[in-house]
Amino acid sequence: TEQSNGTSYSIVAVAIITLEVFASLWINAFIVAVLCIAWVKKKTLNSSEKILLVLGCCRFWFLCISWVYSFLAIICPEYLCVHPIFQVVTATQNFFIFSDLWVSASLCGFYCIKIANFRNSFFIYLKAKIDRIVPWLLLGSVVFSLFIAILAYDTLDKAICHNLNFTCKGIAWKASIRMKEHFFPVFFITGLGFSTSFVAVTFSALLLLFSLWRHKCMMQTNSMKNLSMDAHIKAMKSILSFFILYSINFIFLILTLIYALNSQNSMTFLIFIVQDAFPGVHSITLIFSNPKLEKTLLRIL
Repeated sequence: TEQSNGTSYSIVAVAIITLEVFASLWINAFIVAVLCIAWVKKKTLNSSEKILLVLGCCRFWFLCISWVYSFLAIICPEYLCVHPIFQVVTATQNFFIFSDLWVSASLCGFYCIKIANFRNSFFIYLKAKIDRIVPWLLLGSVVFSLFIAILAYDTLDKAICHNLNFTCKGIAWKASIRMKEHFFPVFFITGLGFSTSFVAVTFSALLLLFSLWRHKCMMQTNSMKNLSMDAHIKAMKSILSFFILYSINFIFLILTLIYALNSQNSMTFLIFIVQDAFPGVHSITLIFSNPKLEKTLLRIL
């Protein structure tokens, strides 16, 4: 009976994750397709479209790798013990997780610099140069993510092959006392990467919200058009929703590090659900905050 319940749980878990991943894949594939078509027609993309295109690609491949990892972890965890499947899947997943985090943080920073209105000389300089900075931001995000992926692969490979005695049973690790010490460098750099991107998003979101709120108050004082005020309120809601989603995702990324060496299936399943939901839910908010994407989606529907 216990084995039957375990099998039923695994099937339900994989079914839920598969449906969630499929929906998120469709959403991000739509963003990539629309922007690629626009790129072919116009022969160029503006800075925000470049960020959205890279973000959509990163999320699409992250969801594919995440589904593979979830399937192996829940249905047949013994395959994760085959060298070097676990190392490759984990490193690839880390690459796309960090690409997603840093590119979305770049998008938030881009909107902050473009939309916010401050008289600081450095901020004015950034506003003038932001279109030239965007390609470097994207390149830096990819290079940093690649560094994390290589570090994760190398550390996991050394730990598993040389220093650890472990068995796979529902992703249960039987490790030596030194296991956490061995993984500490990866956990530290990974946590630092998560925290830095979260701080960047928080700082950008708060600055932008403050600027929009101040501008809204000025328009109320001057009795300006309601249409302009509605646009500012819509922008504030969009930024706030992104910040809330990013915060929830950040919490569960930290939980991923905490439970990485433990075998708690319920928590692992919950982490999979949230991590697979974030790329789809946030991409939906991006679609409805972008007139071109929103118009295309409504026309298709």
